[in-house]
Amino acid sequence: MPDSSTRPRDAALGTGLGRVLLLVYGIFALSASARALVQISTHFDEAPLAYLLSAFAGLVYLSATVGLAVGGIRGRLIALVSCSIELIGVLAVGLLSIADAVAFPDDTVWSKFGSGYGYVPLVLPFIGLWWIWRHRPRPGDASS
Repeated sequence: MPDSSTRPRDAALGTGLGRVLLLVYGIFALSASARALVQISTHFDEAPLAYLLSAFAGLVYLSATVGLAVGGIRGRLIALVSCSIELIGVLAVGLLSIADAVAFPDDTVWSKFGSGYGYVPLVLPFIGLWWIWRHRPRPGDASS
């Protein structure tokens, strides 16, 4: 594992707030993926759309976690794309799960804007995108 002298300065591992952000993303990656695995393997036919969306959310959270942890140009791009997909997903699924409850007989992480998770899924992409913007490389910054 690279030490702090070789890790880009924009990697979230470098600060306390960044570590908390990584912890939350890691927890959501694990919980969404585990939930989807159980749902898909035990009763997929009951709500296939919801369960596949939970699996997709788990992958998005995982890629955001990795991108934020790695930092640098590649990590920032992965995190930016992941957080953007996450934001679009939670808004779209949130709206659809309220407008067409029949299509979502079981909740996903993003259903009703993440109400089952204390609305953290709604707030998290905004924090992630803010982090990426706030820790962007400045002109003349050679560490990224």
